[in-house]
Order: sequence, then structure tokens, then C-alpha cells
Amino acid sequence: MLILAPFANAYAQAENKAIDEGAPQAKEREDAISSTLSAIDTAQKLKEGVERENRLAQALSEPRESSSSAEPAKPVEKKVTAIEVKGNKSISTTVILSKIKTKAGMTYSTTIISDDIKRLNELGYFSDIKIDTQDYQDGLKVFIIVVEKSLVEKIIFKGYFSRIIREENLRETIKSKEGQYLDEVQVREDIATIRDLCIKKGHSQVEVTQKAELNPQTNKTILTITIETGKRIRIRKIDFKGNAVVKSRKLLRLIKSRKAALFSSGFYKEELLKDDIERLKSYYRRLGYTDIKVDYETGYDAKKGTMFLIFNLSEGRKYIVGQVYAKDNTVLSEEEIRKSLKVVTPGKVFSPEAMQEDAGNIQSIYFDQGYIFVQVNESSYLNPETDKVDVTYSINEGVIGYVDKIKIRGNIKTKDVVIRRELRIFPGERFDGNKLKRSKERLQNLGFFEDVSYDIEPSVTGEPNKRNLLVDVKESKTGEFSFGGGYSSVDKLIGFVEIAQKNFDWKNFPYFTGGGQDLRLRAELGSISQNFELSFTEPWMWNYPISFGFDGYHRERDRETDVGYGYNEKRSGGDLRIGKELNEYLRANAMYRLEKVDISSVSDEATSDLKKEIGSNIISSLQVGLTKDTRDNIYSPSTGYVLAGSAEVAGGPFFGDKDFTKVTTTASKYFGLIKSSTIEFRLRAGFADAFGDSKDLPIYERFYAGGAYSIRGYHERKVGPVDSVSKDPIGGESMLIGNIEYLYPLIDILKLAIFYDVGNVWAKIDDFGSGGYKSGMGLGIRLKTPIGPLRLDYGIPLSKEPGEPEKGDGRFHFSLSHGF
Repeated sequence: MLILAPFANAYAQAENKAIDEGAPQAKEREDAISSTLSAIDTAQKLKEGVERENRLAQALSEPRESSSSAEPAKPVEKKVTAIEVKGNKSISTTVILSKIKTKAGMTYSTTIISDDIKRLNELGYFSDIKIDTQDYQDGLKVFIIVVEKSLVEKIIFKGYFSRIIREENLRETIKSKEGQYLDEVQVREDIATIRDLCIKKGHSQVEVTQKAELNPQTNKTILTITIETGKRIRIRKIDFKGNAVVKSRKLLRLIKSRKAALFSSGFYKEELLKDDIERLKSYYRRLGYTDIKVDYETGYDAKKGTMFLIFNLSEGRKYIVGQVYAKDNTVLSEEEIRKSLKVVTPGKVFSPEAMQEDAGNIQSIYFDQGYIFVQVNESSYLNPETDKVDVTYSINEGVIGYVDKIKIRGNIKTKDVVIRRELRIFPGERFDGNKLKRSKERLQNLGFFEDVSYDIEPSVTGEPNKRNLLVDVKESKTGEFSFGGGYSSVDKLIGFVEIAQKNFDWKNFPYFTGGGQDLRLRAELGSISQNFELSFTEPWMWNYPISFGFDGYHRERDRETDVGYGYNEKRSGGDLRIGKELNEYLRANAMYRLEKVDISSVSDEATSDLKKEIGSNIISSLQVGLTKDTRDNIYSPSTGYVLAGSAEVAGGPFFGDKDFTKVTTTASKYFGLIKSSTIEFRLRAGFADAFGDSKDLPIYERFYAGGAYSIRGYHERKVGPVDSVSKDPIGGESMLIGNIEYLYPLIDILKLAIFYDVGNVWAKIDDFGSGGYKSGMGLGIRLKTPIGPLRLDYGIPLSKEPGEPEKGDGRFHFSLSHGF
């Protein structure tokens, strides 16, 4: 759950703990407080928030002059009568003015001015930008005051580093370049990059410094980077002493330091050693050994450049939770509070981290009801009678907090309205954790942002129960021009080129970004297929949750029996789409499709049933559907479900050459399991039938199963009816497929998949569910590569494939496509 704890609460607890327990314990306390405030980026923000509130309270307490009862005067709109740029030397005034939207003759707008500052900052030329105004010719004269970044004239490297890395490689590694504008933040990152590079090569004592010398006359800087590498040391041996509860082998896996070996450099890193000590302490505390003490000793062999590392542990005793109490609570009952506890419950091991985690859980349930100022103070007591630790949570509930203003930060390209329309909390409402959580899910599902977080700040109204909500976003790259190739067991060898922008804005010339629209132009050329597609979607028409879009396409696929196509197929056409959000999770869609389908090159050995499909036909259809989607993340779901159903009518009142109806349904349910693993249960069903002048359902509108995306372990589209002579699949009028897939993350970019598939396709609707199910199971991997996602499955058929005399062997299903 999302936790947004009050500023004062967290720091008051930390300061009190510092007095009672001393500096080391206070530091651990402060770290734990920070970890529970998952909705706030850092503890520093909390501290700043307290300072801001103190200043605000002081300001409010100062005496003010009494005001009259007259209504305040409304602000007078003024025209911009002139614009002047100051401070620019290298960057021309023309360039600066061309990047802003404020123009002479316009009404002065602080919103447009704010956007102008964003656009100028995006240029990367200035270290500071200010806007000032003064009365001028019955209007306002706008001053744009800029401070240009200096140019890097030269980068000089000093020190004895050539035996580690060559200077030309250093210049390639750092992002600061000669001739570019000096970016102090980037220089600091470059210093850290160089230091990390030296540490990885075993020089843990390296010191990297920089000096920038500015020539004010030329506004150019000479940047000098000095590298003192120190000695290179490898770890020869790692040992543990004093550990009786946990075996050394287990502890060795917990730490990140490694001794030198065939697949490990074994370089000594002091920062890593400090992290290892904290990692060991944390692990023991989680086991209930809160008295754990860890230190270390080292020994060096200067001649060989090696060292040994020994961790000395004093484990202490194990503590168990006794009774858990809550006091001073009036809004929630003690029973409701007990239900929110996840880790500190009677009989479980006791640890300070667990106790603080549950304090955060208590704050969460209060926050869900708007009590953002709640303070939860936890205390523990070793009961001598039970020899267990009793825990008490003292709760100062405070008052309900309300949202005053909502401010968006961090969006350079994306318009504020694109973000605001996804929020489910509004000014004037009480703070609600569930609404904030859902708002964050919706923003992440846009695919525009790497990160979304929240913060709060005091309201300018001074009302003690109101706070401004700050929505912080970090934008990701939404546009791409990509090209490359891939291979799959369905499309064989294929090459592609694609231009895509999922945050498109056709009104925003010349950048065309920030409006939340989706535009794609894609071409694929393969050994057996060719596809050309143009797609556009506007998700919010007229600022309402009504989407509109269209697709145009031309698709060709050559006859290839290995992938289930016993004929050549050409499809050219397009569709118009419209959709509407009915509520938070339910969406209705409608689509009109018009396309020309041409079938040719049917096998000479095929029966008349297959040969009669040869020729060209026009398909004109209308499809309507409903989708309920409660997934937490559409890209990598761990909870929630999807229920979708659609009904399509072709021909009849919509004309066309073929008359048929088609109904499809899909249901998927996701469960999050241990270590970020997930399991998905998916069920698909379909029904189709001809009517009117059409006696049979067209072969290209039938259902097929078997292969990479339905029932693995079988040839593509080979599960279901096949031609009695050529053995080519001819599809059926009804389908039912079930899949179970478990994904376990091995590392960040690699997941292991275990799956079971079952289902069948029947020739007629009346045969639906009548038997003949085919099933398969197997293993697979999901790998994110620099060129795109790789999917590899090995499926083992558990049934005989239609048209084959006996059960076949396992099959690989492989695909590699363009990037995510």
C-alpha cells in the first residue's frame, strides 16, 4: 500500500531516539523511518517539509493589519507589449525568442511563461533562467534573463593512470566533451564514473578530483581531472568467526565481496565491505537476533598485492514477539489495527525493522482514510515473565487532511493535462491512499514515465489541515526510429523498420510530442510474409475519456505448411475505432472494418472444401466489445485480472461478400508470488458461424490453435481440423484454449517460464467442448536484450497432433523482435 507519513512525525521520532539511545541507534532509526515512507523520495524532503511548515507557522503567528470587508480586487489582465532578452552572448536572441510561445500582443500568462522556461531549459544552453516584467506602454515588458553555460575549451587528465586505462578511452567514457557547454552535474557524474572504473580494476583507494578554470572574457573553461589510483589489492580469503546459527556458506552468499577466483576479480572495495556489514546485521536482525554485532579484520601481503578478510560476529540471543498492543486509537479499533500488522505478530521473531515496517502499515490504513498527520510511535519491552518482547504502538491520529492544489513536476515534454486526466484524486478531496495508488498505476500504464512519485508541501492558505499534492514524474523516451531483424517460428526470418511516437501531439509543431496520442508506421519484409501498417490513436477526444483511432494495412503471407498456411493470403484494408471508459476499470469499444482478402496457391492435392476458398472477397464488419482490466501494471502485471468479450457481424446490413458472426472471450488472472514471481491463468473461447448467403465460414476467419501463442509443443495452427488429403489446417467454428504460466525472475533482464497449455478447435459450433483436447507443457525463458525481447519456449506435446500417426517430439518456439 502507498504510505505518505507526516513530516513532523518521522523526524520527531528520530530525534527522540537519538537522545535516548545515542547516535548509532538514532542513525538506524532514521534509516528505518525513511524506508517506511515509500511515497516520499528521501528523508531530506521530509526535513525540508518540517522547516517549511515551521516558517509558515511563524509567518501565520505574526500580527497582520486588519483588512476591510470589501471584496479583493480581481487581477487585471495585461498585454505583453515588448520582450527583451538579457545575458545571452553565444546564443542569439532570435534563437531564444523562437523557442518561447510568449509573443508581443498576447495577454500575459504565468502558465505560458512557466512552459517557456521549460522549453528554454530543454535546450541545455543555460545554467539559470529568470523572467522579470515591468510596466511599459500600457502593458508589460517581459525580460528573459539568462546565464549561459561556459564552453569547455579543453579537458586535461593528470595522474598515473595510464597502466589502468588509456587516455583516449577515458575521453570516450566520460560524457563531458570539449566544445560542449559545461554541465557541472555531468562533470560530477563523470568523476564518479572514472572512480567506479578504477575501483572495478582493483584500485579501491583511488581519488579523483576536478578543477574548472573559467576565462571570463571568452566564457570558456579548462577542465582538469586528476586521478590518483593508489594500490591495487585482491582478496585472497574470506572467513567468518563466531557464527553458530547461520553457516558460513550462507553468509558468503549474502555478502557482495568476493575472493579472487576464475570468474571473480576479487578486488577489495571499502564501500562494498561497509555494505556487507550492514547486510549481515540486517539479515540477523530479521532472524530475531537484534543484539548482533559485526566487525572485521584484514591482513595484507604487500608483495603479492593480496589480503584476507575475516568477519567477526557476536550473534547474541533470539527474540520472539509476545503481545502486541495499540493505544490512544479512536478512529480505528484495536482489531482493525491488528489486522494491518504483517510481520510483528505474537509468536514471530522480533526485529526493530519489522516493528517499524508495521508502524508504516498502521500509518497506511490511517492515510487511506485521510489521516495524513497520524503519528505512530512504537516501543518494545522484554517481558521477564514470558521472556518475550511485547510491542506497543502509540497512535496520535491527528485530523483528516485535504488536498489544496495539485502540482505537476518533472514533465518537460508531456502536457500537464495528459497527467492530470489520469489522476483519481482532486483538489478539495481528503487524501486517499487507494486513489493515489490507482493514479500512480494509470500514469505508469501510459508508458511515458520511468518513475512516478508523490510529495506534499504546505498550502499557501495556511489552513493546518490542507496540503498541496506534488506529483513528480521522470519522463522516458517515447519516440523511436527502429529497424532490424528477427526470427520466429511463426514468421520465420523477418526484417522491419518502424517509426513510432506513443506520446504524439499533432498540434505541437514542430516537436509533435506531449499530447498522449499514439502514432505508428511500420513495415515488415520477411521470407514468407510482408506487412505494412499505419496506426493512430487519440485516447481523449474533446478532453473526455473517449478514444478514437484508425488503422490502415496491407498484409501478405505466402503458403508455408510448416507454419500452418496451406495457401497464399493477401489482406488490404483498414478500420475505424472508438472507445469509452465506462468506469475506472470497464471500457467499451467499437470498430468498423473494411478489407479485401485474396486467397490463392492452394495445394493441388487439397479437397474441394479448401479449393473453394480461392478468390477475392470484401469483408465489411462491425465489432463491439467490453473489457474490464484491473491489472496493477499492463506491462508487467502481478495482480488483477482482465475480462474481455467482443461480438462481430460481417455482411448483412454492412454489405460485403461474406456473411458471418463471431464472438470471442478472454479471461486472465494474475497472482504475485514469492520473490517477485507471478503466475497467470488464461482462458480463451471463440464461436463463429456463417449466415445469409454464405454457407460456410471463410477459412481466414476461422479459429486456429497450436504453436507459440496458443498450445506449445505442436506445429503452428495444427491443433484442430485439417484437410483430409493435404493435411493442411482448415480451422474451425469454435475454440477453447487454457494456459497456465509461471514466471520467475532470475536477474533483472531474465525470467524463467514454466507453462501448461490445453485446448482444441472444433469444426462446428455444436461440437464445442465435445472432447479431443490437446495439451502441452514445458519450460522457457524471457530475456530483454539491447535489440529487443527474446522469447524461447520448449514445449512437449502430451497428445497426438491431428493428421499425424503418433505423438511427436518436443518443439522449440522462438521469437526475437524489436525493442520494448
